[in-house]
Amino acid sequence: MTKPTLCVVVAPDEYDLLFAPESQERLHDHAVVEFGDGDRGTVLPPAAADRFDVVVTSWSTTPFDPARLRGERLRLALHSAGSIRRLFPAAVLRSGLRVCQAGAAAMAPAVAEMALTLTLALLRNLHRHDRALWTGRDWAAARQPVLGRALAARNVGIVGFGRTGREYARMVRALGASALRAYDPYADPTVAAGHGVELVGLAELFRCSDVVAVHAPSTPETRHLVGRGELAALPDGAIVVNTARSWVVDEEALLAELVPGRLSAGLDVFDTEPLPSTSAFLGLPNVVVTPHVAGGTVEARRTQGRIVVDELCRFVAGAPLEHEVSVASYDLLA
Repeated sequence: MTKPTLCVVVAPDEYDLLFAPESQERLHDHAVVEFGDGDRGTVLPPAAADRFDVVVTSWSTTPFDPARLRGERLRLALHSAGSIRRLFPAAVLRSGLRVCQAGAAAMAPAVAEMALTLTLALLRNLHRHDRALWTGRDWAAARQPVLGRALAARNVGIVGFGRTGREYARMVRALGASALRAYDPYADPTVAAGHGVELVGLAELFRCSDVVAVHAPSTPETRHLVGRGELAALPDGAIVVNTARSWVVDEEALLAELVPGRLSAGLDVFDTEPLPSTSAFLGLPNVVVTPHVAGGTVEARRTQGRIVVDELCRFVAGAPLEHEVSVASYDLLA
């Protein structure tokens, strides 16, 4: 195959963050590269599907009419970010355009690492000690919260056993956790067993867990999968960590458990983002919040760019693509 013509519809600063110099060099080695329209290059050019063989998109890409992806030349879209749904509805795949998602595999370790960080911070009361020292400057008073708990002694539940769920299981096992359960109707029991995880029903998972980490995608069937009944089944003092999608957890039900202090939570995702300054989550002593940054590490971003280039090379060589989204898998993605 001759060099394809490729359009990068990504803002310059984001492009440099995603694509290390060596990745940019490889991109130019394997394609004739042009950039998008608009002041920052984030607008898909007119008649792009007739002018380009491949497009590269990301978070900064300006949304466009999916009909603009139909044309004589366009064969492949390489999405360097997370979910493809904002730009590529399922109908686009059914029309024949191939779409690859580079972000999911690259960000899974980073998201799991943030989930682990929140888990440990809450178990060891890190936030309480830190806040007490900053506000009161009183060493003795800052030591007063109840003693922390050891991760190795906790029963850990995982909602969603895809890439990030498996990464989280790997990490907590490495720190000594051995009582791991997961709920995922699509998970392979053999794969779960290989990670030292027992697959159980949702009710059993919440009834038996001291820590629950949410790693499920936003799909019609996961809307408020974690609701009042599930949260009420958790034992007093349990921890809920959500670095996946707020869609999966009923925020009002969670707040009903957090405000009295029965549960603690580490949250990176919210129904309304940016999180309003009046949010009931802010100021609670048993809550740690982060501004939807779980997947954001330098290494994850560079891996995303590398995956895009690797997929381009496979496309040019006529080899199977490793991160292609199929019509069948579309609804299971985050």
